[in-house]
Amino acid sequence: MDDPSDTPVSPLEQALHAARALVLSDLAADEVAAPDVVSMVEESVVQRRWWVEQWPEGAPYVAGLVAQDVQDALLETHGRWPLCPVCGSGDPHALEVEPELGPDPHWVCHKAGVKVAAVGALGSAPGGTRPS
Repeated sequence: MDDPSDTPVSPLEQALHAARALVLSDLAADEVAAPDVVSMVEESVVQRRWWVEQWPEGAPYVAGLVAQDVQDALLETHGRWPLCPVCGSGDPHALEVEPELGPDPHWVCHKAGVKVAAVGALGSAPGGTRPS
């Protein structure tokens, strides 16, 4: 019998696993990776699995979509996430994922006009860089 660990992981599964890891990294960086929040990530991955099975060319977009899904779910239950680390004054506001549907998603502050961090790298975001 074949060892399941010898089975290569499909590009679709690689994209889903990567998206899960990136979003969990951002949640952990903000110390909001509670079990109910991790369940939100898992639910998004399940939904996005179907989506990317229908459109395999969309695999590079999965990380940004999962980040947006979790952000939307958190807004309904916990409030805005992730809060902008760049703007020190004014009302607290959430970062947004850009591009909304594209590869290489980043967290962006539209108020300050800066790219704060790649999805998955919030923990290393000092203050953001101007988008190019």
